[in-house]
Amino acid sequence: MVNVCVCVVSLADLVRAYDRPMTIAVGDAEGFDAHEVDATHPERPARSAAVRAGVARLGARVDHYEVKPAARAQVERIHHPLYVDELAATEGAKDPVVFDEDTTAYAGTYRAALLSAGAAIGAVDATFAGDRRAFALGRPPGHHAEVDRAMGFCFFNSVAIAAQHAIDAHRCRKVAIVDWDVHHGNGTQRAFELRPDVLFVSSHQYKLFPPQGGHYAEIGRGRGKGFTVNLPLGYEATDAELVRLHRAVTVPVLEAFAPDLILVSAGFDAHENDRIADQKITARGFGQLAAMLFDVADRVCAGRAALVLEGGYDLAGLTDSVEAVLEAALDPRALLPPSSEPGVTERAVLDGLVRLHAARWPTLA
Repeated sequence: MVNVCVCVVSLADLVRAYDRPMTIAVGDAEGFDAHEVDATHPERPARSAAVRAGVARLGARVDHYEVKPAARAQVERIHHPLYVDELAATEGAKDPVVFDEDTTAYAGTYRAALLSAGAAIGAVDATFAGDRRAFALGRPPGHHAEVDRAMGFCFFNSVAIAAQHAIDAHRCRKVAIVDWDVHHGNGTQRAFELRPDVLFVSSHQYKLFPPQGGHYAEIGRGRGKGFTVNLPLGYEATDAELVRLHRAVTVPVLEAFAPDLILVSAGFDAHENDRIADQKITARGFGQLAAMLFDVADRVCAGRAALVLEGGYDLAGLTDSVEAVLEAALDPRALLPPSSEPGVTERAVLDGLVRLHAARWPTLA
């Protein structure tokens, strides 16, 4: 049974959040490996083993929550029923079913995608069941999956399904999603760009994938105008540049939005050893960024934050980065990065982003 609560964070909630120890629960399942792509494919089952290795380094300091497949009704809160039918029809298929040049379904893909979405839902439930943070370790990833199509290794948009679940089952009034995957979270943006109750912030290598999405001028539409914040990263961005970008824009926007829950699309493909992109982020950089977001969660929503695994294809980098983020979840203040000054070009970019978003978020100015 779903644990239902009203997401109203009081001063007493925040005091209690600081008083009790930090905890994090992870959601893992062998069924993720049912999406059996070729061993040479970047999004291969070996990724799950790498993630588990990172979790194992923390031993008993990490809790676990049970992962169950998402119900079809939960998936259809984001995806069109005809698309769900299309993916469901691949279950048990003798031959691969190609959705696009990057995205192919196999006999077990539908089950794995439901389980991955269920892990994200379970992460939300865990944050309201006693654990302050949670990390859904599901694969396949999801943030590229749009309402009616699979793309970019993704089939069901797990983080979007989780955000909607938080609103439906836990009565959250406002949910924030921060996507630090090196690719733009186009599917998540499309799901919520007309809505003011879900804030979407995405930092990504500009024009990497999808090449037509994630422009800084995309800020949402209609009632959702201003609630989409795209933060394009330049070529070979460093830890310091990534942190400064989110500190200058994401942190004050999150503070002003004051969500009831923060979700993170946690992709690690910006890692310096990941050849799918051209970034220079280290495991420590991911830990520092996570620490900043967890610190905001502690201050605005009683510590409630859940991460959903997205990309990350260098196995050693994935292990190290997951470990760093879990450490940040347990003690964010120990990993909060020091302040640093941007260069001239970087300052001009930051100033431009601030001017663009200051109308909706005056605290930026």
